[in-house]
Amino acid sequence: MPGSPFTSPNALTAPAHFGHTDSPSETQADSTSWIPLSIGLLSPLGILSRFQACNLFKKAGLHLPSPILLAHVSTNLLFILITESSEPAAASQYLLGVGRADCTGPVAEIPLMGYANPDQVGGGLLSRLYSRAFIVADLDDSRRVVFVSADIGMVSQRLRLEVLKELKSKYGELYRQDNVILSGTHTHSGPGGYFQYTLFRITSKGLIRPSLNAIVNGIVKSIDIAHQNMKRGKLFVNRGTVENSQINRSPFSYLENPASERRRYSSDTDKEMVLLKMIDEGGQDIGLISWFAVHPVSMNNTNHLVNSDNVGYASYLFEQEKNKGMLPGEGSFVAAFASSNLGDVSPNTKGPFCVNTGESCNNPQSTCPVGGATMCMAMGPGKDMFDSTRIIGQNIYLKARDLYEKASQEVTGPLSSAHQWVNMSDVSVELNATHMVKTCKPALGHSFAAGTIDGVGAFNFTQGSVEGNPFWDEIRDQLLGEPSNETKACHKPKPILFSTGEMTRPHPWHPDIVDVQIVAIGSLAIIAVPGEFTTMSGRRLREAVKREFDSHGGPRMDVVIAGLCNVYTHYITTYEEYQVQRYEAASTIYGPHTLAAYIQLYRGLAKAIATNTVQDLPRGPEPPFFNIGNVTLVPPLMVDRVPVNKTFGDVLQEVIQQYRATEVAEVTFVGANPRNSAENATKHNFLTVERYTNTSDSWHVVQNDASWDTRFYWTKGFLGRSTVSIEWHIPLGTEPGIYRIRYFGHYRKKLSQSHSVSIPFEGTSSAFEITTL
Repeated sequence: MPGSPFTSPNALTAPAHFGHTDSPSETQADSTSWIPLSIGLLSPLGILSRFQACNLFKKAGLHLPSPILLAHVSTNLLFILITESSEPAAASQYLLGVGRADCTGPVAEIPLMGYANPDQVGGGLLSRLYSRAFIVADLDDSRRVVFVSADIGMVSQRLRLEVLKELKSKYGELYRQDNVILSGTHTHSGPGGYFQYTLFRITSKGLIRPSLNAIVNGIVKSIDIAHQNMKRGKLFVNRGTVENSQINRSPFSYLENPASERRRYSSDTDKEMVLLKMIDEGGQDIGLISWFAVHPVSMNNTNHLVNSDNVGYASYLFEQEKNKGMLPGEGSFVAAFASSNLGDVSPNTKGPFCVNTGESCNNPQSTCPVGGATMCMAMGPGKDMFDSTRIIGQNIYLKARDLYEKASQEVTGPLSSAHQWVNMSDVSVELNATHMVKTCKPALGHSFAAGTIDGVGAFNFTQGSVEGNPFWDEIRDQLLGEPSNETKACHKPKPILFSTGEMTRPHPWHPDIVDVQIVAIGSLAIIAVPGEFTTMSGRRLREAVKREFDSHGGPRMDVVIAGLCNVYTHYITTYEEYQVQRYEAASTIYGPHTLAAYIQLYRGLAKAIATNTVQDLPRGPEPPFFNIGNVTLVPPLMVDRVPVNKTFGDVLQEVIQQYRATEVAEVTFVGANPRNSAENATKHNFLTVERYTNTSDSWHVVQNDASWDTRFYWTKGFLGRSTVSIEWHIPLGTEPGIYRIRYFGHYRKKLSQSHSVSIPFEGTSSAFEITTL
């Protein structure tokens, strides 16, 4: 490829006049005639040895030059190449693989994971959810690492254990707990039900096997695809500031951090995006991973459509740009917008307001004069949550595109990974030479029940509670048991609402055994953290790990935090933020010294990588794998029925005959429960938008249910009846022509008293025309 920085190291071409010589004095080759040969005589690390050069001449079938000439070539070709050739040869540094697979799961009747709102259950689909996998291996394939970013609320321990089990059955010891990072984007609009600890099973209405299976299968499939498409390539890192996309939702907590520390930063949120660019040896784009701290809560807790929120929209935009002519969710280029230290970072940039009066409720307790904390909500920049999602996602995408185009700092060096399982309920932390402290058994404080300005709680709980409530404490004691004096003392000043570390029925309510993990890709270190670090706690962790690497004399490391990895342990605040007990602090389950414990543990991993002593790290206690049944509070699937004189897929409300761009085409069908479809296939497409082509007299799909312009609503009726409404929000630039909308579903039919089957069906709207504005 002309001008390519990836000229093949095997390309060996002799000068046209190069021939047999009898003595050194007879050879007077022009130095420029050696330029084509030079590529074969240069290695990625410098000039080839005389022995290596001789071998190359023999393989090319050329007569060996004289020793003097060979020495001249092997010592001076680098200078000739640089002065005479348009571009230097540049060898690939790694083997790279990327993959994307659907992990959506059931989109109806399943609780959405994030807000813990029992009324927020799936009722349709705005965008499909994906697992995006990235594999990096040494050129000799002696070491490899995997990073997965999945459009889910967080990675659960059960999910990780099942994924690792599947990978081991397929690949043996190639992909393991130490070199595979699983990270959740933290969308609050994905299905729940994939947890084994009791607290999360309560909010998800149990362990929901179809939901868990969809995520496990999607993650494993994305890794399979990346594994099968490994190719030589290069990595580049870039960083830049994202503006107008985030605020600190607990600024009063942040202000508790030392003023001297806060003065080092220009903002109370981390505005920096770190981007890893991947290209193959031909210079073709492969994919990217972006890390940026923002909560994917642009879609609020009134939403019932499964979707990947603002960071998912950023992925959608980037992938659509790179995968020209492909439908959403298709194409080889993969763009992951992964989570980071987002604990106190909101995308709702208008800040908190009282929804009943419109006045600001930006106060330490986030309460309103009328209605209290339940009325205090933060708003995004758009006219509604869909518009806010678009605005924030587009901001993130535009910065990523700029960083991607300008990325020039190459990532080089060996691969390594370090992992431990740790009992976070019992970590001794050395604060200084004279003070030792310990972490605590898990517990949640009263302010946990207050929620945040992104998603408020219920009853009369407020943020910033440093004293218990006798009413709720009495109810807790009677139903769940009183916290022990030891746990109360360990968590001070947190007033304990749920002493989850002392609650074990039917299974433990919170994890004790937690993953800590660092993966180093050359000069880039990825810290995989099992929860939501606040802005300042993330800064402290990054700096501590970076200092640890630097102290051992190795190469300068770029350090990024990947959030919500491997197991979920709620939040991690600084010690100072913990003292004021807003939501994030009340949800720091291992007590006030949680951050100090993690810093100590991750410094240990960094030291092991820097000193090449990873093999000496204690493995730690393995996490449990609970035998949990399939009993859930999700309604059982029933036989689907239709109105009189109707059949599945019939149109109940038609489209109109003509639309213009920016208008909404809507059609309603006789529907069936979408869960039937989720249990029939890993990926089921619920809808398509199709355009008629005169030349071929056929319909062609232009949009599907992975598009952000389509919305799929399911409404449950009585006695097994239901309806489906599909909206197409026609975007600007849509080509005028004739279109239609199609619906694909499965209805459940009873064959006998104990057996039923799901039968596919489809429905089609009337054709309609889109005209110019």
